[in-house]
Amino acid sequence: MGQLEGKTAVVTGGSTGIGLAAAVRLADEGAHVFITGRRKTELDAAVETIGATRVTAVAGDIANPADLDRLYEAVRARGQGLDVLFANAATASLVTLGQITEEDFDHIFGINVRGTLFTVQKALPLLNDGASVILNASTAADNGKEAFTLYAASKAAVRSFARTWANTLKDRGIRVNAISPGPIDTPGITHLFGEENAADVRAQLAQTSALGRMGRPEEVAGLVAFLASDQSSFILGANLYVDGGENQI
Repeated sequence: MGQLEGKTAVVTGGSTGIGLAAAVRLADEGAHVFITGRRKTELDAAVETIGATRVTAVAGDIANPADLDRLYEAVRARGQGLDVLFANAATASLVTLGQITEEDFDHIFGINVRGTLFTVQKALPLLNDGASVILNASTAADNGKEAFTLYAASKAAVRSFARTWANTLKDRGIRVNAISPGPIDTPGITHLFGEENAADVRAQLAQTSALGRMGRPEEVAGLVAFLASDQSSFILGANLYVDGGENQI
């Protein structure tokens, strides 16, 4: 029997990368997992990977409140509340100070900050006492890379959410924590840097890790499963790194 047997989980951005790996792991631990994503083809493939009896896919964008409402209506219809929420969905762009447009700002903050806020706020009526909320931050908030001006700032906001929301929800026994992945090998690298640059970028990112390699989405998923379970019952408001030592040594 898994650590999350009989539990209900939501993973936003659960069709690829870290989100998909986390959804697989939570399902392996016994949870029924609801996943979201904007692209139906990827969602359908994720359902096949996870197993149709263990997952419910709800297409949508966390930046769209109506899509979040549809997600949580599906969770509500299952009738068992919500025990684990992994607010994972995010976006990134490469833009430096002096080149940032209002559209750039609205896009990044609309998804990473506004979308994360309402992902959690709209879940509040469904969260069971003792639930675990996990926010996906990033080591980008630490390292000051100039091309990630907006992305890094949005992830710093996510970390702040973890602290304030942990304080807000602690009386219900709901634990809120953040994770900060470092250089993780996901399809997002190709999407962000282009197919022609992806191999070089991966090689460069591998060198930022003290272990000399990139992390795997499954390694992040292990931390998500830990925070989702009772094994992390005394961890609250924390930001836990899974970065191969990138920001530690």
